[in-house]
Amino acid sequence: MQNIALLGAGFIGHVHAKSLATNPRVEFTYVYDTDESRARELAAAYGASFAPLEEILASDRVGAVLIATSTNTHAELIEAAAQAGKAVFCEKPIDLSYEVAERAATTAREAGVPVMIDFCRRFDPAYASLKKAVEKGEIGDIELIQMSTRGPSLPPISYLASSGGQMRDQNIYFFDLLCWITGLEPVSVYAEGSALVDPEVAEVGDVDTSIAILRMSNGALCQIDAQRRIAYGYDERIEISGTKEMMEAGRQQTGWTKRYGQGSVTSEGLDAGWFERIEHTFAPALDEFVGALEEGREPSAGLADGLRAQRIADAATESLQTGLPVTISYDA
Repeated sequence: MQNIALLGAGFIGHVHAKSLATNPRVEFTYVYDTDESRARELAAAYGASFAPLEEILASDRVGAVLIATSTNTHAELIEAAAQAGKAVFCEKPIDLSYEVAERAATTAREAGVPVMIDFCRRFDPAYASLKKAVEKGEIGDIELIQMSTRGPSLPPISYLASSGGQMRDQNIYFFDLLCWITGLEPVSVYAEGSALVDPEVAEVGDVDTSIAILRMSNGALCQIDAQRRIAYGYDERIEISGTKEMMEAGRQQTGWTKRYGQGSVTSEGLDAGWFERIEHTFAPALDEFVGALEEGREPSAGLADGLRAQRIADAATESLQTGLPVTISYDA
């Protein structure tokens, strides 16, 4: 049994609490949040207890922490946990500043503790099947990748103001998937974006509608279109075209029945939001972390993956701001 404490009792903390409580290989002991009453309420719902952060980090009973706090606290909590000898499962990103994220990663590596970044979309069966097909050579040499990430509603402006921007907040999952599925890395990126939903988005230095074009290390091209607000649900898809085949992880409907009427055919729609679409990926992501701890191996989506996705997001953000293509460097 892996004894894991949860740091953070907000929305995503509730999601992870359910996974912790239902995983048969996890002993879910403590919950910490700066809002003690919120933490106590969440802990009570799953048979855990509230504990101050200092107590959790000092506890010989706790072997790992799951960080589900606000982004601006991730790096410092990774460092504190690593220095206390705790393994870490952390929500993305490590930090909005690459330098701060890199410092946290260095601290964790020097401490020798495993760290997994929660790029949970890797555990979606459709995306995993794309990766498997690429690895087996079924698609051939990759030439073109199309990706879409489109949300149903604009997040609050207050959230956008501190999110790091669309590339770091929304697209970063797909930057990670791009590298993970293809086994390639982008060497340059050009991005264009607009604030079409609300002019206040531009006032906080962000966009809500964008296209990023990435050139991969083998010369292949990838296009990622992103929207914060669409009128028809939550929509994401990935298509990979190669020298042998094209394969698509398509838009997923809530059901697959069709109704045929006079002069029309109707089918079921898309998920209402991002959480409904990827809810099923959180539990297997945690299970991967637990398995890595039990087997003494590096978990999937480790520190290097988190830093790489962040470099790509930073370069895409720079391109958005300058209107110029940006070369992506992976040197330390």
